[in-house]
Amino acid sequence: MAPSLPPIRPEDEVVAEKLPPHGAFDLRDDEPHGAVRKEYLLRLGDDSLVLGQRVSEWCGHGPVLEVDISLANLALDLVGQATLLLNAAGDGDQLAFHRDVLDFHNCLLVEQPNGDFAQTIARHLLYTTWQHMLFQRLQQSSDQFLREFAHKAVKEVAYHREIAAEWTIRLGDGTGESARRMSEGLEWNWRFVPELFEVDEVMQGAIDGGIAPDPRAFEEEYRSAIAAVLAEAQLQQPADQRAILGGRRGHHSEHLGHLLAVMQFLPRTYPDATW
Repeated sequence: MAPSLPPIRPEDEVVAEKLPPHGAFDLRDDEPHGAVRKEYLLRLGDDSLVLGQRVSEWCGHGPVLEVDISLANLALDLVGQATLLLNAAGDGDQLAFHRDVLDFHNCLLVEQPNGDFAQTIARHLLYTTWQHMLFQRLQQSSDQFLREFAHKAVKEVAYHREIAAEWTIRLGDGTGESARRMSEGLEWNWRFVPELFEVDEVMQGAIDGGIAPDPRAFEEEYRSAIAAVLAEAQLQQPADQRAILGGRRGHHSEHLGHLLAVMQFLPRTYPDATW
């Protein structure tokens, strides 16, 4: 009877000895702020990955061809960001395709369903305005990777923010129907904004280590920027609601599980497949 496992060859042992003594999900405590840095990279990477998957769902379903292509490009930008961030945190493919819902640390805003086009735009406006301000400040991070990453990514995120603002204005200052839908999209997503500025123990550690900026420092600027876009769009800012938190700690809405079921299907069904 043939052995159930192939024999370990000498060359396999040589390769194994050169590998670092940690796995894709292990914390690197041998580095300064290693655990905090990894967690922060996961948060940023998960944000981009989940939002990229969400926006990609519009591919082939955009209201017009130009918008369909534009949304696909936005999704590619976000997945590209996620690839860099998750690879910096560990094994990017393992982290993206082989974690369960509770292991994802994205904010709740990015996992919300697309709804109609206006709701998608509202979500993108609220998130990318924050992301753009964050990346501007990450260029002064004490972490070399994050500095270099932000220097490149901030340019494409500025475009995302611009696109979202332009469509918010077009829909808000358009017809009665488009304004109604835009208002409803903002109302749906507004309750998830406070989580973007939450500072928990991990976030405080990243701030103290110079890895991340304090998001509370630009919250007023963020709210002023959103208010300016809504004023030009002839839209009322939604009333503040009870903040919904927990995404950063793995407490997610039902929507993320459905998203991951689609995104992770192939790698989990065929784990040994190569492309």
